[in-house]
Amino acid sequence: MNTVRLTMAQALVRYLCNQFTEIDGKRAPLFAGVFGIFGHGNVTCLAEALEPVKDVLPTWRGQNEQSMALAAVAYAKSKRRRQIMASVSSIGPGALNMMTAAGVAHSNRLPVLLLAGDIFANRRPDPVLQQVEHFHNPTISVNDAFRSVSRYWDRITHPEQIISSLPQAVATMLDPADCGPAFLSLCQDTQELACDYPVEFFAPTEHRIARPRPDRRSIAAAAELLRQAKRPLVIVGGGVRYSLAEDALKKFVERTGLPVAETIAGRGILLHTHPNNVGPMGVIGSQSANCLAAEADVVLAIGTRLQDFTTGSWTAFSHDARFICLNAARFDAVKHRALAVVGDAREGIVELDEAVGSWKVDQTWVRRAKDEYAAWNRMVEDAVRPTNAQIPSYAQVIGAINAACGERDVVVSAAGGIPGEMTKVWRVKGPDTFDCEFGFSCMGYEIAGGWGKAMADPDRDIIVLTGDGSYLMMNSDIYSSVLTGHKLIIVVCDNGGFAVINRLQNFKGGASFNNLIKDSRVKQVFPVDFVRHAEAMGALARKVESLNELPAAMEWAKSTDRTTVISVVTDGFIWTAGDAWWDVGVPETSSRGEVRAAREAHVKGRERQRVGI
Repeated sequence: MNTVRLTMAQALVRYLCNQFTEIDGKRAPLFAGVFGIFGHGNVTCLAEALEPVKDVLPTWRGQNEQSMALAAVAYAKSKRRRQIMASVSSIGPGALNMMTAAGVAHSNRLPVLLLAGDIFANRRPDPVLQQVEHFHNPTISVNDAFRSVSRYWDRITHPEQIISSLPQAVATMLDPADCGPAFLSLCQDTQELACDYPVEFFAPTEHRIARPRPDRRSIAAAAELLRQAKRPLVIVGGGVRYSLAEDALKKFVERTGLPVAETIAGRGILLHTHPNNVGPMGVIGSQSANCLAAEADVVLAIGTRLQDFTTGSWTAFSHDARFICLNAARFDAVKHRALAVVGDAREGIVELDEAVGSWKVDQTWVRRAKDEYAAWNRMVEDAVRPTNAQIPSYAQVIGAINAACGERDVVVSAAGGIPGEMTKVWRVKGPDTFDCEFGFSCMGYEIAGGWGKAMADPDRDIIVLTGDGSYLMMNSDIYSSVLTGHKLIIVVCDNGGFAVINRLQNFKGGASFNNLIKDSRVKQVFPVDFVRHAEAMGALARKVESLNELPAAMEWAKSTDRTTVISVVTDGFIWTAGDAWWDVGVPETSSRGEVRAAREAHVKGRERQRVGI
């Protein structure tokens, strides 16, 4: 057997460099690069291994481990899970900073390779700097915390272990049913050890995403249930996009007349103007989709995990509605007593289309869907229309930005009040142009995610919409994007704090407390100068004093040569209608009459929930 002597860190890097994927019929590196901040847990070994291949496997230095890993998540989303970024950290706090991003990747079923330094396997120098000691179990380190947010987890305590571990990590990240973050804990002393590795381990390998076909009997049963339906509804999720199933879906629904509602991750699978589109579904969805869902007798859910913001905490549907769930993951396909069709979305749609034969949806239901969607669009037009109000609403700001964007421009958002308004009023003009991270609703994803998407799609304008709260939580990748030349257009909607949580607090009877800055324990309310802050990191910036100035500001931002920030004061109390009910904990007892009234109404709302058995 031919061997080559390398340290574990060198072997790991060489393996990553020799993994390839297929994108649009062309061979491309599976691992497009590495995000890294080096420390004593990885700088002497892993960094030493990465430096010689920096032109093959580029290493990008961000400002925070969490934001770099979030950028890696966004990159994978843009590449539709066909290319992966690695994110590396030292031990202790550097590693734990990546945990939130791992949660984002896990919730959204997205691949990212996390490589964290760890304590010494031989334990000679214990306790080392940044080590958290467990008195009852010395094998535990902070890296064990990643077990809860990883699809694949391993600790490398011997250099030979990567021979079996790395292929398993890659297989997990590329598995449509089990996709998510893979985490490798790299003991510091193990990284330095040399081993005679088989040359075959580093043979160039091209990976192709599997397309498992559904069981024929489940397709037949699903087709029969659809043929019996009087008021069917399709709900499409992100899995349709990752399966590259958009064309198959369009052919299926256009032929049959099926109305299509979208999850947040599924926004843009059908363009806004597509005749079968009935709008976004759920808590931050449209009145059109939610109205149709309430009356649907058969719901075909494709590529969605049916989280509570889609289902209105399972109040959005009739108790008599039947579900068909087409999903690559068995775990998602069997939810809520659904008729499970386990398999690839594209292949499942094609086979289901064939199985239903000449069946078409009743034209009365088709007309009803079109009428509801038309009414919803008229309401959105009213919501985004400029008024004489001094402070614009989120919807008006988003409407103005939407109007300034072209068919290829990509919009990125995440937590706070923006996702609800974005999902409702943004009109998707082109494919793969809408990214609202709401699987984990992660504050801080916005700018970091925009950086990752700019790397993945360098020829597009990346528009980041963020609230002042998310901006203040994580903004340092403005500097990263300036340094690396990945231009972003960032619009900061400043409403004085965490406005959407203040809305929920008030809606459930609570007094405004600790959400808006004015309601927090502060000596004085002091506004942030977002323009000067962004300029201090090398960005260009401008404050918009009125809604009328926003179109010109967007035109200017599109003409600049680097990351550009636009700050606009936005109303924190005006919201677009269309919400479904949402289950949150409301106190059973309270001294506030408003809370008691909210509790009574909330209990009645829970009576509408479907039983999830």
